[in-house]
Amino acid sequence: MDVMEHAGAILPEDRYSASTLEAFRSNGYWRDESLAEHVDRWATIDPDFVAVTDGYGSLTRGELRAQAYRLAAALKKLGVDSGDRVQVQLPNWNEFVVIYVALARIGAVLVPTMPVYRHDEVRYVLEHSGAKISFVTEEFRKFRYTDMLAEVRPEVPGLEHVVVVRGTARAGEIAFESLTVGDRVPGDDELGPPPSADAAHAIIYTSGTESRPKGCQHTFNTLSFTVHGLGGDVMGLNPADVMFMPSPVTHATGLAVGVAAPLILGSGIHLLDVWEPGEGLRRIAQFKTTISMAATPFLQMALGAIESGADHDVSSMRMWVSAGAPIPEALLRAWKKALPACLLLPVYGSSEGLLVTAVRADDPIEKVLSSDGRAFDGVDLEIRDEEGAVVPAGEEGQMFYGGPGIFLGYWRDSERTAASVDSRGFLASGDLGRVDAEGYLRVTGRIKDLIIRGGMNISAREVEEHLLAHPRITGAAAVSMPDPRLGEKVCAFIEVNGPAPTLDELADFLRNERKAMMQKIPEKVVVVDQLPTTATGKIQKFLLRKQAAELTGNA
Repeated sequence: MDVMEHAGAILPEDRYSASTLEAFRSNGYWRDESLAEHVDRWATIDPDFVAVTDGYGSLTRGELRAQAYRLAAALKKLGVDSGDRVQVQLPNWNEFVVIYVALARIGAVLVPTMPVYRHDEVRYVLEHSGAKISFVTEEFRKFRYTDMLAEVRPEVPGLEHVVVVRGTARAGEIAFESLTVGDRVPGDDELGPPPSADAAHAIIYTSGTESRPKGCQHTFNTLSFTVHGLGGDVMGLNPADVMFMPSPVTHATGLAVGVAAPLILGSGIHLLDVWEPGEGLRRIAQFKTTISMAATPFLQMALGAIESGADHDVSSMRMWVSAGAPIPEALLRAWKKALPACLLLPVYGSSEGLLVTAVRADDPIEKVLSSDGRAFDGVDLEIRDEEGAVVPAGEEGQMFYGGPGIFLGYWRDSERTAASVDSRGFLASGDLGRVDAEGYLRVTGRIKDLIIRGGMNISAREVEEHLLAHPRITGAAAVSMPDPRLGEKVCAFIEVNGPAPTLDELADFLRNERKAMMQKIPEKVVVVDQLPTTATGKIQKFLLRKQAAELTGNA
């Protein structure tokens, strides 16, 4: 496929009317800034401030700016122009931050790719995005990325260069260090002006729990709306903070909150490349991190380590925000008991929408325990029924949302964009939820998470909440299981701490302790060592549905 077919990003005026764009700007939702402005400002204020650490090394603000701008100049010499896509498949390392700043400075478009992706997915992302350059490491966690690129490269003719980070560059590859060597700081005369905040900034591919990943195109304006709303208003990030980021920086959460927010708001960053709860707690203690954001499984494992007696001083932590998977009420209560000084706040967002709702620090405790927060100023949130009508407060339906942080569309997929975003700019989320009379959202599941048992719609999320209240169940996922009489039954996959409850014991607990209705009590329980998840913590339910079908002989 001709790489030129990839040219032509979606523009804000393609998505919004002139009056809507004016409202975004007049209300301060779109600030028309550039990442370079913030990097330059903070490097000037305090060049020796430690901007980023990863357990292997550190970079001050001055060093980060200098390295990134030297890399930007080198990329321009390699032929990278504004609007060109650059794929980056790296762990949570300092070099990712350097590359991100470099690309943003010259207007190249970041295509972050999760380290867990392999040949097929990487080939797809490279081809679909039209990436001109790929940044990879030689080897990480016993997988050789340069070997993978060598195999994939002949099938992606538009890929011109492969840059090797923390490894040996072979023939036809470029060593990262060769592009950043020196001590000079290139200026505007060499790098040109920073890009427009309306230009394509990043194409974030969804984690693909159900199908091929989709490329969500964001501008710096859409991204920075979340930075200021979540990072500024909710988290209160400032130079006294150090962001602890165990989530992949190659995904929406890691990129927006773990990297962009601290760079813009002046906080430090500490990156963790391999999540292990004991090591995570040790890093928090060592680097005195103050705030974090990661999906629910990270919280569950960290809490489990603390409750098991992990002896690390985590008193520096003042807040942990969680998204990617709903937080069970039982986990929120256990967290508050174990870490009373560290606020745990649920938020809701997506690769398409970034920030949608958040619980604030001053929200009533009952809202912290029972909701995913309120929509931010400028974000429009509606709950609609199957006919598209907005439902009354408290009723469940599909969540639709729009606003300044919503992506402009799916890269090279106008049909899917048109099917997902309506004429008012509202995205069909595919998530189920309800909004109470005070505007607080509670995510109740995915549309595909519905289990239809004998004609009755059962929310898998509700079943999971009941299961997680059991003292020995540490993880739970409920999926449909084919049944010749009822159509579907409830099959539960559980992780346990200690002896696993039998099906009868669990049914008794749900019926008597949780007062769960009969239809929501699983007919089959499967104990697993670990639920399958994406790198961002989303449970891959399509794998569990397949396993459940195989158990009944209906695969």
